Amino acid sequence: MPPKKAATTRRTRRTKKPGVTIPDAIRLMTEEHGPFANEPRLDPAHELTFTILSQHTSDRNSERAFRSLMERFGTLEAVAAADVDAIEEAISGGGLAKIKAPRIKTVLNRILELNDGSLDLTFLAEMPMDEARAWLRQLPGIGPKSAGIILSFSLGMPAMAVDTHIFRVSQRLGIIGPKVNADKAHEVLEAAMAPEDVYPFHAAFITHGRKVCKAQRPLCGACVVNYGCPSRDEKAMQEMAEAAAAVANDSADSDRPDGQAPGRRRRGGKSATPTPVPHTQVVKELQP
Repeated sequence: MPPKKAATTRRTRRTKKPGVTIPDAIRLMTEEHGPFANEPRLDPAHELTFTILSQHTSDRNSERAFRSLMERFGTLEAVAAADVDAIEEAISGGGLAKIKAPRIKTVLNRILELNDGSLDLTFLAEMPMDEARAWLRQLPGIGPKSAGIILSFSLGMPAMAVDTHIFRVSQRLGIIGPKVNADKAHEVLEAAMAPEDVYPFHAAFITHGRKVCKAQRPLCGACVVNYGCPSRDEKAMQEMAEAAAAVANDSADSDRPDGQAPGRRRRGGKSATPTPVPHTQVVKELQP
């Protein structure tokens, strides 16, 4: 009997049960960080190329590399026909050029082979989503995240694209289990919500992960869903509450007519400027 009790205790300790629903998380994160504008994106082939360039680098570097690539070759057809060395030189400012240059050339030429010599992938929007995803996944180096980005952002389909921020926030909130890997998370999260919630979820969770639920030292005290987070840091929340109380006391003791403590500026209201999804922020400037 005792061994069974111990096993049950260990199992319970590892289990994280979400205390916040997905719709509530989307709403609260959007109120905090949004609104999020779902703006037009690049066509699928250009989006795919940009996505490869964005892997393991910053938005700024991937934008620089994409601009340089298109300025050098003009069209993706020219990129597909170019030497790998020339592609590598064009994207050298984006990082990992030796890996990404042959990958871009290989993927573009594979599309040409599969699609009767055309790089137009808009036909994917007419296919059932699972078939469209499978078509993209046959391309070398295109995993579930890249396929989700192309289907969702370029073609407006309700496909989930799980990056490291979305994966981390989802696991900490208990929306996906600790044994679910990044690839499986696409399937689990997509099935957990209505199609119309997929984009708002992506926008809210990726922004929340970047701004608040960081990989190191998450700002649990400033998190709008900390009330239902099984991973929250109680100490950090207490420290945030004590700091807020100290600020309130300083303001109450101030002799300034506006009630603010000396040397402190009044915090303004939330900006009316929409907060874009990080990937969208970069791409929208690349539209012709």
